[in-house]
Amino acid sequence: MSVINPPATGWRGKLRYRARVLLSEPTTLIGVLLIGAFAYLVIAPLVAIVSDAVRVQYGDDLRAGASVGSSTSYYLWRVFRSPISSDLFWEPFWHTLTVGIGVILFAVALGGSMAWLVTRTNVPGRKFLAGALVVPYMLPSWTFALAWLTLFKNGGSGGTPGYLESWGVTTPNWLAYGAVPMIVTLGLHYYPFVLLLFGNALRRMDSQLEESARVLGASRGQAMRSVVLPLLLPSLSSATLLIFGRVLGTFGTPYILGLPTDYSLLSTSLYRSIHTRSSGVAAVLAAVIVLLGVLVVLFDMRLVREQRRFVTIGGKGGMDRATDLRRWRWPAYGLGLGVFVVSVVVPLLTLLISTVTHTPGVFRADNFTLRFWLAADIPEAVGFPHGLLRGGELYEAMWNSVRIVGTSALLCGLLGLLVGYVVARSGSPRISGLLRQVSFLPYLVPGIAFAAAYLTLFAVPRGPIPALYGTVTLLVLVMVVTHLPYSSRSGIAAMMQLGKEPEEAAQVVGAGWFRRLWRIVVPIQKGSLATGVILPFISGIKELSIVIMLATAGMPLLTTLSIHLVDYGYTQQANAAVLVIAVVSFAVTYLAQRATRSSLASGLGG
Repeated sequence: MSVINPPATGWRGKLRYRARVLLSEPTTLIGVLLIGAFAYLVIAPLVAIVSDAVRVQYGDDLRAGASVGSSTSYYLWRVFRSPISSDLFWEPFWHTLTVGIGVILFAVALGGSMAWLVTRTNVPGRKFLAGALVVPYMLPSWTFALAWLTLFKNGGSGGTPGYLESWGVTTPNWLAYGAVPMIVTLGLHYYPFVLLLFGNALRRMDSQLEESARVLGASRGQAMRSVVLPLLLPSLSSATLLIFGRVLGTFGTPYILGLPTDYSLLSTSLYRSIHTRSSGVAAVLAAVIVLLGVLVVLFDMRLVREQRRFVTIGGKGGMDRATDLRRWRWPAYGLGLGVFVVSVVVPLLTLLISTVTHTPGVFRADNFTLRFWLAADIPEAVGFPHGLLRGGELYEAMWNSVRIVGTSALLCGLLGLLVGYVVARSGSPRISGLLRQVSFLPYLVPGIAFAAAYLTLFAVPRGPIPALYGTVTLLVLVMVVTHLPYSSRSGIAAMMQLGKEPEEAAQVVGAGWFRRLWRIVVPIQKGSLATGVILPFISGIKELSIVIMLATAGMPLLTTLSIHLVDYGYTQQANAAVLVIAVVSFAVTYLAQRATRSSLASGLGG
């Protein structure tokens, strides 16, 4: 066992002794360093954006009537009270509420019914449906928006016509753009979220409760309203609030479906303010989005504390008896299969067919082509004059995505394990608690608001920190921080299950702290480490809201390449780029599930 000699006399001897003790068991030191780093990377950007909202920015000194850098309420007035406040804030705010509530209703109705079908009935193919119905959540959210636009696009925007327009059907603007398509497409993306939450709650619910209600004379509908739905309230509240939080920070779908009719949400209004260099206005909008996101998550956490009122698993045994659908078994299976077809097969097939046809919706032999994938020259596409697989743009974007997302995912996994180690091993409850809280803080902030905060903090040099805008470092940092809540929770849960005995045994034979970590902790926790790396990679490879403001033209990612193709009006190439992202996302998800021997559907009995 390594023995640390008692302190020598004199201040130098005591200093050496304290240093050796600290290096032998550096948990406290690592905890302090992590808290300092996270405070700068998580809290400082939020402070910077609030500061920019109340200080005069460059170029606004004449309009604000004050010198640059001085305090002002000009931006608050401009956003909330000025004649253009309706365009800047109020209309996007009400649009955000409208779309958010619509998506919640759509996702809860669809996801809740599918959860009941695959967990509480004897529908055929439950295992297949449980896995297939969560696939839409693996796709980039704006995949559905592009597919919708390819189907319903009308002459209100430029570029290639939509399918229905090619068939002579002119779709109204409300069907092609705006709130309705946003609600449907985002609802199709987020209903698996409800499916997973409701499904797990239903699996844990004792079916004898429903049967008792039926024995006492309640109809099936009364049992559902009086017994099942009240017990699902915690899952319902979590699903609705978290979906609204996601809608609040999403960018791709509102941008694609709202731009042609100028139907802005808070996220697109924020993006427009950044692009018009209205940094003070952008800071106010970002602060509002952050505040709404924090309120949503805090409200959800408060509701979670109330869950003891809705306990469904007690000391007594329970039953998981499926409802017999009798002659409705196969129609119910058809309904589940139909939802899978509409939410996965139709969008992907629509995008794929559009990429191999000159004019979408025209199914003549001479209309099919591979030019949007393979052609060396597409004269009419001046901004992207070749097929997606020709030229170097796709491969450059793919390489950038893989190296940036891969590096951030690896760092995220290691940091998550280190956070878990400090939280589980630290002898200081204050350090442990503070580290746990600060590592969870990014979860409260919607993605696009966090990107705006990073843009504010790192656009200019601040002290010893150089300007990082346009660098790989900034993209890696923002991805690490935004995915830290997931990896840190995974690391904390894993380290809480690992006792100190293996490390103490190694310490007895003289192993130092780093050797114990590398040779004992990491091998034992390799499954948790793999999860902490793979999940941020899957999420990061299809991320758009966080990187749209931080990735420059000189450093394209797969997601920004696809959205820029949408900007150019090159629909087929944009659809092809999204299909590439979907293939990469599917492949990584499949390999991750094989490597970790896990499945999203396992929670639903799949």
